[in-house]
Amino acid sequence: MENLVQDTTVQKPKWIRVKLPTGKNYRELRTLVDKYKLNTICQSGSCPNMGECWGEGTATFMILGNICTRSCGFCGVKTGKPLDVNWDEPEKVARSIKLMKIKHAVLTSVDRDDLKDMGSILWGETVNAVRRISPGTTMETLIPDFQGLTKHIDRLVEVAPEVISHNMETVKRLTREVRIQAKYERSLEVLRYLKEAGQRRTKTGMMLGLGETKDEVFQTIEDIRNANVDVITLGQYLQPTKKHLPVKRFITPEEFDELGDFARSLGFRHVESSPLVRSSYHAEKHIH
Repeated sequence: MENLVQDTTVQKPKWIRVKLPTGKNYRELRTLVDKYKLNTICQSGSCPNMGECWGEGTATFMILGNICTRSCGFCGVKTGKPLDVNWDEPEKVARSIKLMKIKHAVLTSVDRDDLKDMGSILWGETVNAVRRISPGTTMETLIPDFQGLTKHIDRLVEVAPEVISHNMETVKRLTREVRIQAKYERSLEVLRYLKEAGQRRTKTGMMLGLGETKDEVFQTIEDIRNANVDVITLGQYLQPTKKHLPVKRFITPEEFDELGDFARSLGFRHVESSPLVRSSYHAEKHIH
């Protein structure tokens, strides 16, 4: 996993190819999503695991619109001036979850640095709406860093979703290039604070193949564990469009196995480490 620059016109390795989603559950959900125009990031993010997750009754929903105030080099979400907050959104998302009979919902959002509360009030209302309308559904909230301001993070801790996650995404050296307005230490602090504030289960994710070295990945995994994080996901970065950061290297399944074993040796409760892993992959297993 040294810094090898790779010709990105080469074909993706065979382990990156995805089977087309199939199965009764998947087909039923697909019909509902199309019929009611439900917004899942599974579709908008072209996730490789959509068929498997939907088959398990897990789906990911994005709140606070689809325009982000940050412009990360890896992310396919649009950047710009977001629209006003839609206060009916918590209700709509909760109804979608009920309609789709989702057993475990992952909620995520764009960054809303334009708002005084950075979107944290709507976050709390969405969790409460899901609890009210679909009480049998468990939840993971994949949150932004809220600029590290604890008063906003506290709103999530107060509504106590089963899991709160915040993604580190990459190693310290590459954070400025990959996540532009984010800070490595600040993200670690958010994760550490969540646990100190009483959140039962915390989680983070990393993408590999952006030019990091093996030692840097080991160091990041250690830093994450030292912040008392329970769950870590490690997956291959794939370039969403030609405007985004190129893939420097495809990490082999064997290397992912080695990193996964290392993470387990540090005492994480759950580790997902393989090329097609995304941060909400097997999310329904991370609540236990």
